This record gives sequence, C-alpha cells and structure tokens, in this order.
Amino acid sequence: MGSKNKLKRFRENETFENVIQPEREEVLNGSFALKGNWKKDYFKNENPLVLELGCGKGEYSVSLAKEYKDKNFIGIDIKGARFWRGAKTALEEKLANVAFVRSQIELIDKLFDVNEVDEIWITFPDPQIKYKRTKHRLTNLDFLQKYKKVLKKDGIIHLKTDSEFMHGYTLGLLHGKEYEVLYAHHDVYSNEYSPKEVTSIQTFYEMQYLEQRKPITYIKFKLN
Repeated sequence: MGSKNKLKRFRENETFENVIQPEREEVLNGSFALKGNWKKDYFKNENPLVLELGCGKGEYSVSLAKEYKDKNFIGIDIKGARFWRGAKTALEEKLANVAFVRSQIELIDKLFDVNEVDEIWITFPDPQIKYKRTKHRLTNLDFLQKYKKVLKKDGIIHLKTDSEFMHGYTLGLLHGKEYEVLYAHHDVYSNEYSPKEVTSIQTFYEMQYLEQRKPITYIKFKLN
C-alpha cells in the first residue's frame, strides 16, 4: 500500500465514529475513560464483550458482529490503515455492535478492566518463530496472564492459525499449566464437528492458505 493511500486511510479513521485511537500516555497513566466502561458508555448495553486481537482488516470482527447481534465486538490492531476496511464496512452496513481500537495488544490490561471481557479471538497471528521474538508471541505466558486478568472467570479464548508451530506451542503451554482445552484440531476444515464460527468465516489470507491446501488449526480454551 502506497504512503498516500495510508495517509488517506489514517485521515478517514479519524472521522469514523467506530474507531478509537487513544494516546499511549493516557492508556498507561490510567486516564483512558472507556476502561471498565465499554458496555455502558460505548455500546450502551450489557451484551457480552468480545475482542479480536491483531484484527488485521477486521474481517472476523465484522463477520462475527453480523452473525451475533447480541454481542459487542472490538477489533484491536496497531495498524490503523489495515482495519480501516473493517471499520468502513461496519459503518456502511450500520453495525452498531462492532468497534476498532488502534493500540498495541500488550496494553490490553490497560484498555479493559478486570473481568470486563467475555471472549477473545486471536486470528492468524505472526507465530514469531525466532527465539528472540518469543516475547511478541500472542499466546506466550505473559500475554495469557494479561488475558486472564481482563477475562471473566469462564471467559473463552479462540486461537485460529495456519501455523502448526503456533498451534503446538500453545497446546503445550495450556497442558503444562493445566488450563482447560475445550476443543483443538489441527485441520478444522477436515472435521465435521468444528464449530460453525470457525469454518463459516474466512479472512482474505485464510482463503489464500486454503487455496494452497494449508491446514487451518484451531484451539478453544479457558484460563481457569
């Protein structure tokens, strides 16, 4: 994407009512007003709150919002030029139950309060295979502790990825910590029992992986 196009999208994001772009400082110093108040002040209902971390173009957040009108969805990504597409689609289709936040995912426990979140989706994250990049892997123990903090007691996490490495790494961590794995499969499209929301929604990159006959893996788990 050219820099002109990026700038145009950044400017448009600033006009979108469903895009929240907090300053890093206000998030860190505890003055971010929506923390603990997402349902009351933003969505203005008490419906369950679902996050998509590293939401990319926002396809999953938008598709889930269409399918589950009784839930609120928030896509989070630091790259606003990417989720511009999802935000624009949501506005065009008048989806009031989906929003997008431009922020780093490691600030999740500063953006949301303890027990504020009902569900988390992690869709096609960078597996960060190199050892030096482990700290950026979205299912490492540090991240899992942050998720546990913001999730309700029985809150659910979904990990959908084309990376066998990420799938195996995460399963190993979950079993090692004796966390509850509700469902796991290394090729969801070959299994008729895969949950509907896993196989009925496909991102742009996922379609490419499927064309290349790459298996798509999935884990559904709790951090109790």
